[in-house]
Amino acid sequence: MDRRWPLPALLAWAACWGVFAGLRMLGAPLLVAIAAGGVVGAALSAIGSTPWRRVFIALGFPLSLAASGIAGALPAWGWLLPLGLLALVYPINAWRDAPLFPTPEGALNGLAAAAPLAAGARVLDAGCGLGAGLRELHRAYPHAVLSGLEWSWPLRFTCAWRCPFATVRRADIWAADWSGFDLVYVFQRPESMARAWAKAQRDLRAGGWLASLEFEVAGVAAHATLDCADGRVVWLYRCASGPNATVSLMS
Repeated sequence: MDRRWPLPALLAWAACWGVFAGLRMLGAPLLVAIAAGGVVGAALSAIGSTPWRRVFIALGFPLSLAASGIAGALPAWGWLLPLGLLALVYPINAWRDAPLFPTPEGALNGLAAAAPLAAGARVLDAGCGLGAGLRELHRAYPHAVLSGLEWSWPLRFTCAWRCPFATVRRADIWAADWSGFDLVYVFQRPESMARAWAKAQRDLRAGGWLASLEFEVAGVAAHATLDCADGRVVWLYRCASGPNATVSLMS
C-alpha cells in the first residue's frame, strides 16, 4: 500500500489551481486559464502509481473547477477541452506504459563504462517522453547516434525540440523495429519488463543491450547493475543471440 496517497493528487491539484488562479489574475481568458490548468494536471498525472490514479489526478482539476461554480460562464463544450488535452498528451492506448516518467539527472552516470559502445553506435530511448532520458543518454554516449520513440504527439514534438541531437519520431514502442540498435533504454513499469526483454531478444542482434531504469526483468540475470544517487538501480541485460532467437527465462 502506498501510504503517501492521496498526497500526490492533492499536490497536483494545488499546482493546477495555482496556474489557473495566476493566469486569471494576469487577465488571461477563462478558457486559456482552464486549458493551462488541464495541461498541468495531465503532465503531473505521471506521479500516480497506477493508471487509475493517474486518471484521477488528471481529472481532479476540471471536476473540482466544475463543482466550485467559478467557471459557470464557460459554455458546455468548453469542458471537453481538458479531457481532450488529457487524451492528446496521454493517449488511452499508452496507459499500459509509463509516459511522462522523467529520467533523473545523473541517473545514467557510469552507463558507458558498464555497457561500452563504439563511436557511432545507435542508441534508442523507447518511450522518450519529454526527452530527459535522451539527454542523459547523450551525456553517457556523446558520440552515439541517438533516437527516440514516443506515442504522444505533443510529447514527441516537445522532445524533438529539447533534444536536437537526436532523431525523435512518433511510434508505438512495441510495434516499432528495434533491430539495428546497439542499446535500447527503457523506463517502464514492472509489468512491462518481460515484454521489453522478449522484444529485445527478438529484435536486437547478438551483443545488443537493454538498459532499464529502476525495474528488472524477473527471472533474468542482469549482466550488470548501476546504483543511482537517489537509490534507484539501472539494470543492464545483454542479448546472447541474434534476432528471432528463442526467449529464455531463468527458472
